Amino acid sequence: MPRHPNRAIVAWLLAGLLAYLLLPWYAIQDSAWYAVLTQIADGPETANGLFQAFAHGRPWLLGGLAGLALATVGLAVPPGRRQGLWLIAGALLGLIALVGGGFAIGARGWSFEVFNAWFGELEAQQFGMGGGAFVAITALTLLLAFGLARCGNFKGDLFVAGAVVGCAALLLLFIAYPVTKALSAAFIDEAGHWGLGALFERIGDARIWNLGCLAGSTQCGVAWNTLFLALACAIGSTVLGTMMALLAERNAGPRLQTPLRLIALLPIITPPFVVGLGLILLFGRAGIVNQFLEYAFDITPTRWFYGFLGTWIAQMFAFTPIAFMIMRGVVQGLAPSLEEAAQILHADRRQTFFTVTLPLMKPGLANAFLVGFIESIADFGNPIVVGGQYSVLSTDIFFAIVGAQFDQGRAAALAWVLTLFALGVFALQRGLLGRQNYTTVSGKGDAGIPMRLPDGVRRTLNGVVYPWLAFTLVVYLFAFIGGFVRTWGRDYTFTLTHFQTAFGLEWSDFGLVWSGTAWNSLFTTLTLSGLSAPLTAAIGLLIAYLIARTDFRGRDGFEFIALLAFAIPGTVLGVSYILAFNVPPAELTGTGLIIVICFLFRNLPVGVQAGTAAFKQLDKSLDEASLMLRASTAQTLQRVVLPLLKPALIAALVYSFARAMTTVSAVIFLVTAENELATTYIIGRIGNGDYGIALAYCTVLILLMSLIIGAIQWLVGERRLGRRKSSAAPLAAGM
Repeated sequence: MPRHPNRAIVAWLLAGLLAYLLLPWYAIQDSAWYAVLTQIADGPETANGLFQAFAHGRPWLLGGLAGLALATVGLAVPPGRRQGLWLIAGALLGLIALVGGGFAIGARGWSFEVFNAWFGELEAQQFGMGGGAFVAITALTLLLAFGLARCGNFKGDLFVAGAVVGCAALLLLFIAYPVTKALSAAFIDEAGHWGLGALFERIGDARIWNLGCLAGSTQCGVAWNTLFLALACAIGSTVLGTMMALLAERNAGPRLQTPLRLIALLPIITPPFVVGLGLILLFGRAGIVNQFLEYAFDITPTRWFYGFLGTWIAQMFAFTPIAFMIMRGVVQGLAPSLEEAAQILHADRRQTFFTVTLPLMKPGLANAFLVGFIESIADFGNPIVVGGQYSVLSTDIFFAIVGAQFDQGRAAALAWVLTLFALGVFALQRGLLGRQNYTTVSGKGDAGIPMRLPDGVRRTLNGVVYPWLAFTLVVYLFAFIGGFVRTWGRDYTFTLTHFQTAFGLEWSDFGLVWSGTAWNSLFTTLTLSGLSAPLTAAIGLLIAYLIARTDFRGRDGFEFIALLAFAIPGTVLGVSYILAFNVPPAELTGTGLIIVICFLFRNLPVGVQAGTAAFKQLDKSLDEASLMLRASTAQTLQRVVLPLLKPALIAALVYSFARAMTTVSAVIFLVTAENELATTYIIGRIGNGDYGIALAYCTVLILLMSLIIGAIQWLVGERRLGRRKSSAAPLAAGM
């Protein structure tokens, strides 16, 4: 039976009404949700929306209820433009009343002094929005989207309209709003006056744009250092990640594929400073390499590794796995029939590879380059550990905020430079890809055999990838051993003391006691990361679908805001969250929720990029065929599109979970004693000189996340495209 055309509208109208009746309107601190639900008729702290408006002197909340009532009138007219206008009018009335009132009225009454002059002192006040306000505003936002669809926008599709407007609202609230609030400090001079001159004065600093390094005299400015490093990292990680993907999907046998993927993904499941510490143990002034050179050739140890070289190598370790995950899905999606067609026309394997295979990988290469570039300019952990005197924008921003100067204006100006760099590369990517077609997965059957790699390409891959993976194992072997020795560099006696201190277990009269000092941070990190990862993957792939499959006004701006979180250093993002969400209408600072939200939107761009690259390979006829058979857009996504996006889904899930478990800079200002994370615990131990405990914790994280990532890949499964296995490729190559 066909669904009622107003079913979704009725559902959200009821949700908005129930939000006023059954949920506390404001956020409740230190109370269980099931206890709060029994107190919605009590005092002003726990009351629902109706009691807040009528009994506690907050009549502005009735504006949302009036908006819902006005939107309900639209149900009396048939679906169409008239109904859409009623929905839009009601939704706008409710949103203006609730959102506008939320910003205008705070914990001390009016938030702006001008309102005191106009209306006098306000006796009532309000706190951060809670469950009732959130559900009511969500309902009004989606009703606005449905009204736009009824008026002919989004081709009348309620699902697409709700997805676009809902995702846009989330991006504006949790990316654009806090970042804008933080970046606005660049326009405020030391006297507290706003003006463009303050920004230009800060951005025009010679320390930012100096090019003295090209003449061999002094170092380059911090902006050029960041740009050179980002370009080198983006090119290197994209090339190496593509090589790994080709080797894993086209050359390695079944027995080697799983170990290859695990080793390739190893850097992504460790805290960023672990790679730096391992490299220092190898190449630092007191590292193994320098000690050997001094012993064998009498070469005095120096700090040659610190600076651009060390930072670049550390970033290559950190960001190549991202490129590998993106490119693996792209390589899997290549249509063997196109390669076979080229060989039938007498092209050899080398010609086919460079004229057919590589050009079809262009979207994935561009996306991997973009992610690598933005990750590099926003990276904080690696430059702070092995950067030495090679300053980059992210570290300068950190010291501008936490240093003795506390120059928020300079930090904001440097963040503007990062944003401009990201915007430039984003525009370059779009210009190179243009509107060319890269579809390789269509509704037609394709049981072709993937072409065997040309001999020269295969030898190059073997000569580059396997030594790099061996190097990876060596670096992590040092980090692994460091947790089992008493004191690195002085006493190499084997011990388990560090593990016992961090993860000790004891039996008492009351049962098992988690006596280790690290258990609390581990459980908190697992919980918050486990909540954020599926949300990140779902929203990221949904945004990728909207960008790749729908056409609406403002789509380019929509995509840029979705990627903006990577252009902002994690430190700035964390500070912007404190500034934006420390006061009403959204008081989230100090809660676990703000950490989950930070994880979600910090890691969102990888899900978007992986999904966009995958969607560019899927023929739109697959969607159209499903829709012609009267499936809804949501059903098409669930039953047709999502099974073909399994590589992108795995990439989004694995990356978002691993980054949430290991991130540092984005949450360093958001953690509290109740919500301590694994990385902040490790940093604290490093600061105290307890390197053994820190490395032991890192070892546990590596093992634990390896198991969880394996479980994610097993649960999601592999994408099935109806193609024969590449084991028969040598047979086809000889045709």
